[in-house]
Amino acid sequence: MELYERIPNNVNLSEDKRLQRALEKWLPDYLDWWREMGPEGFQEKDVWLRTAVSVEPEGWAHFDYVRMPDYRWGIFLKPAERDARVGFGDNCGAPAYQEVPGEFRNPLRRIVVTQADTEPASVEQQRLLGQTCPSLYDLRNLFQVNVEEGRHLWAMVYLLHGYFGRDGRDEADALLERRSGNPDKPRILEAFNQPCDDWLNFFCFTMFTDRDGKYQLSALAESGFEPLARTCQFMLTEEAHHLFVGETGVGRVVRRTAQLMKENRNEDVRSLGGIPFDIIQRYFNYWYSYSLDLFGGEISSNAADFFAAGLKGRYQERKKYTEHLIKEDAFTLPVVEDGRLIERVVPMRNALNEVLRGEYVRDCVRALERWNKYIADEGVDHQLTLPSTRFHRHVGEYAGHFFDVDGSLIAEEEFERRRDEWLPAAEDRAYVRSLMHPVTEPGKIANWIAPPATGIKGKPFEFEYVRL
Repeated sequence: MELYERIPNNVNLSEDKRLQRALEKWLPDYLDWWREMGPEGFQEKDVWLRTAVSVEPEGWAHFDYVRMPDYRWGIFLKPAERDARVGFGDNCGAPAYQEVPGEFRNPLRRIVVTQADTEPASVEQQRLLGQTCPSLYDLRNLFQVNVEEGRHLWAMVYLLHGYFGRDGRDEADALLERRSGNPDKPRILEAFNQPCDDWLNFFCFTMFTDRDGKYQLSALAESGFEPLARTCQFMLTEEAHHLFVGETGVGRVVRRTAQLMKENRNEDVRSLGGIPFDIIQRYFNYWYSYSLDLFGGEISSNAADFFAAGLKGRYQERKKYTEHLIKEDAFTLPVVEDGRLIERVVPMRNALNEVLRGEYVRDCVRALERWNKYIADEGVDHQLTLPSTRFHRHVGEYAGHFFDVDGSLIAEEEFERRRDEWLPAAEDRAYVRSLMHPVTEPGKIANWIAPPATGIKGKPFEFEYVRL
């Protein structure tokens, strides 16, 4: 384990001098990007962060105060399996790919670049949030997410440099040149160009958009290209905390709104400094629909090709399925034809984006049920919902068509007339921003969110998670 190298790693980087030099040349550019686009105003502060130091289940992370530019971003892959095999597709059972197969080079590079691009994008989207943190606990969690997105970028850049030659090096450089929301050089996926300028946005992003990452990484963790599979397996270990931040963050906002409603049944929670459920619902509709787009089109030849090649499987392919060829299976889904919804039957391989999206939807429903229980526990009669997967879509079969939140096909004019009923309006965003005043005294928290049930790694909520 080369923990004390300039780039901590468990891939024997010092034995590949060409690769080591290339990554050490990329490091200063990365640090320049981090200082420009990372959390603004906090680069010199001590933050109580975990740092990956191993891939062992016990003791893989070290917790201590560190300044973010000094964070030890490293390259960690799960240990290789002896006699690893391609687990699905046309080459099922063949030895796993240790190098990039020539015939799959372009699609595999596209998979890696697309995943890699999401990592710096989210840091850019969240760079100003520290200035309006609801508590030191939340501020630390924001920075933990940020530095680990940076480490996930390193994980993908290692693959680009190590396995894709000059093309990979050029792609790695381009990852530091694009910017979230930039009209000339935007990030690849549209959800990563959306503004994330308040903490309700942040919690919805880490709940819904990072959760897409869980399912994409899980599908890639089954890849027959073993370096990618092993990289994603370890990334999922860190990703779990990001999802925790989102799911519990949304839950704490929901719980606090319910508490304010219970305490003052005749008053609008706006007058009490809370976020009303109708605004929370519109934020859900916005981030959930953009996150659904990240899975790609419902009917996709790329998905079929990736599966056939053994590059990208289903969620928990080996654990959940016994049949890994799916040549004969079919999938039925509703599509728009001649102005109405009809059922279409397509080969299962072409519907694998939709299969993965279905796993994601079930996970989101589970979280929603928990949040609604918080509301019921406070004695408040309200139910939050998730919109139809057809609502407000920009990718796939439903893009270019208009649906209400129940999934009924409607005219564009009706959608525009009801847009502010379903999606955050300018005044919604302005109201939420008006609540975003920083609370940085240890143990104190903003009025619009409930405190967490516990602190981090055995520390109390009152712990000084960031030294200001």
